[in-house]
Amino acid sequence: MRPRAHLHAFRAQFSSFSLYIRPEIGMAIFPEGVYKFFMSDLIIRNLHVSVGETEILKGLDLTIEQGKVQALMGPNGSGKSTLAYTLMGHPNYEVTAGEILFDGQNILDLAPDERSHLGIFLAFQYPVAIPGVTVANFLRTALNGHRKAKDPEDKGIPIPEFRKLLTAKMDHLQMDHSFAARYLNDGFSGGEKKRAEILQMATLEPKIAIMDETDSGLDIDALRNVAEGVDALRSPEFGVLIITHYQRILNYVKPDAVHIMLEGRVVESGGADLALKLEERGYDWIREKYSQKVAA
Repeated sequence: MRPRAHLHAFRAQFSSFSLYIRPEIGMAIFPEGVYKFFMSDLIIRNLHVSVGETEILKGLDLTIEQGKVQALMGPNGSGKSTLAYTLMGHPNYEVTAGEILFDGQNILDLAPDERSHLGIFLAFQYPVAIPGVTVANFLRTALNGHRKAKDPEDKGIPIPEFRKLLTAKMDHLQMDHSFAARYLNDGFSGGEKKRAEILQMATLEPKIAIMDETDSGLDIDALRNVAEGVDALRSPEFGVLIITHYQRILNYVKPDAVHIMLEGRVVESGGADLALKLEERGYDWIREKYSQKVAA
């Protein structure tokens, strides 16, 4: 059996450098301060997922790295949203083989809230409205849930401290403070719903965020606002997988890597130029290149 990367890593310090050894990458040396701890990468291996009698993911392999922005593209029906919901533990998606590794464990047996507490976040394509619950109250409740998961004795963040935190996050995202007093997604435009998701990410500070077709239905101004929010949250501790059909959001958020899905598998990966190639040529060349291989 292949050793699990997060269980077989070794780090040693030499003066101002760190030596990192991991089976999948061999040995790497990083300047001190640039070194990144790899345990919070989300590692997906040979993942098979079915809905009812239909297999949708058919041996998918992908690593979502903390500290990087990656894009996942593919034609309709390739399994992109299935992957997003499976990563968060949606009960309608049955994992029949493979594993999902995060923070030193296989998370397949964890409930969605437990995965969230570990630091995984899913931004929905169609966020649900919750009339009567303000954005601020929703975020404080979610944040307290995370705190209590780490420390059962935690009494919750004091209201003055939370207000200060939320104000700072909204300022960082250049959001009007009145947004916090509105009912969550109730009467929101498409762009406002997606900005609310960005604010959730900023407040909860996940290690890995999966954004499921966040650009769906947005006009250019709303798309730019969402992209600016993602860029504002970029840091070595925050990794993002942007799931999208189209290249246009990547005009505003430059990805470190682009992956293409076809028929339940990731079939090609590359840099930002791969998305431009898709924009120019569509998906036909991917189908011609990989359909027989995937079917086999």
